[in-house]
Amino acid sequence: MVARTVITVRQERIGAELRKLRERSGLGLREAARATGINESKLSSVEAARVGVSAERIRFLASHYGVGDSPLIDALVIMANERVRGWWEEYRGLLPRSFVDLAELEGHATYLRSFEMVHIPGLLQTEEHVQALYNESAWGMAEEQRATRARFRLQRQEVLRRDDFVYEVVIHEAALRIRRAGREVVQQQLRHILEQSERPQVSLRVVPFDADRFNVLYATLLLGGPVPELDTVLLDAAHGGTFLDAEAQLDRYRRVFVEVQKSALGVVESREFIHRLTKDQ
Repeated sequence: MVARTVITVRQERIGAELRKLRERSGLGLREAARATGINESKLSSVEAARVGVSAERIRFLASHYGVGDSPLIDALVIMANERVRGWWEEYRGLLPRSFVDLAELEGHATYLRSFEMVHIPGLLQTEEHVQALYNESAWGMAEEQRATRARFRLQRQEVLRRDDFVYEVVIHEAALRIRRAGREVVQQQLRHILEQSERPQVSLRVVPFDADRFNVLYATLLLGGPVPELDTVLLDAAHGGTFLDAEAQLDRYRRVFVEVQKSALGVVESREFIHRLTKDQ
């Protein structure tokens, strides 16, 4: 098969999961190649996502590795059979890869669980907030680049229109109070958050400053896959996002989100809190 020139995050995930299945079976790469009759170099390329893998080969490898997890294998097969390019592909080469990878994962996610400490979540930002954010923070960036990033961020919000999607978001009071624009834009942003929280697929909660024993000081995003094994965590940072998918990492950040929820106000109380805050701005 022809080597790929562009490798997407989901293609990488297929290869990574096949590698995990092989390793759990106790087979090294050379042993697996002998057992399956697949060239070792080819098997390595499949696991590195340098080449594609067919649905039949996924099932063949799973059988040789003794994998009985049908939901996981079925999910990998569906991923391997994807042929439709998502809207985010038009931004490859224009934006950092982590931006496009995030949109791809969001576009296929069954749910998102998000906690933001000092920023309004991108999926809830108004156009005016986005413009102010890039005008102030993107020093040295050409106007066309700023416009592309702003357009991309707003286009990501289309995921909230999906009926089969669940968005659980927790925002710290600090993020709601930090003024990144003028008073009118800030009030409009808070009202927009309230409007979006009325969507049936959105669950929004706030962690107030006076929450007891709250010590989670970093943003976290958990993207739900078709099965739990295919979940992904994004840790955001100034230098770019880091995607995590090891089982221990997934378990850790699932627990982190549960702890965040324990410190948050209820859904109704959170809306009342934001409503009062809107009047104070």
